[in-house]
Amino acid sequence: MATTADIKNGLCIRHNHDLFTVVEFQHVKPGKGPAFVRTKLKSLTTGKVLDNTFSAGHKIETVRVERRQYQFLYNDEMGYHFMNIQDYEQVTIPEHLVDSPQFLQPEMICELVFNAEEESVLTCELPPFVELEVTYTEPGLKGDTATNTLKPAKVETGAEVKVPLFINQGDRIKVDTRTGAYSERAK
Repeated sequence: MATTADIKNGLCIRHNHDLFTVVEFQHVKPGKGPAFVRTKLKSLTTGKVLDNTFSAGHKIETVRVERRQYQFLYNDEMGYHFMNIQDYEQVTIPEHLVDSPQFLQPEMICELVFNAEEESVLTCELPPFVELEVTYTEPGLKGDTATNTLKPAKVETGAEVKVPLFINQGDRIKVDTRTGAYSERAK
């Protein structure tokens, strides 16, 4: 058992009969009254984010998780199929466990987060940025680079991303998989 002093970003805990990961936390010591820890927790089963406050010294139950490199193979009606790049073991997971499945490309290396005690997949995390080719967008006009106006563009995986006006069909762009936003033009 750990206490609130052990809380840090990314820590996986069992709380209210569910598994949560700590997204952010803040130790608060008010001038009057006892200290407490304000946290933002993300459920690993539902994906919901909730705010929770623990009193200082409160006991929390930590869960040991392991991150393993897996390669995405394909998806079908059974789910998303991944292969371990060390021992070639394959695993199938449902779509709701994949973060940003619209940016997933064949042969992409992802991190699968496993509950080490039960050997079950908790979530699949894509790399923070992916390079994608723009397959369709309205053509940009010369001189349209002065404003921060965005236009919709369809990328090779079928996802739609808002891009600046100077991006044209055939350009390669970097997309932030955590937010789904355009980052920069790929070099």
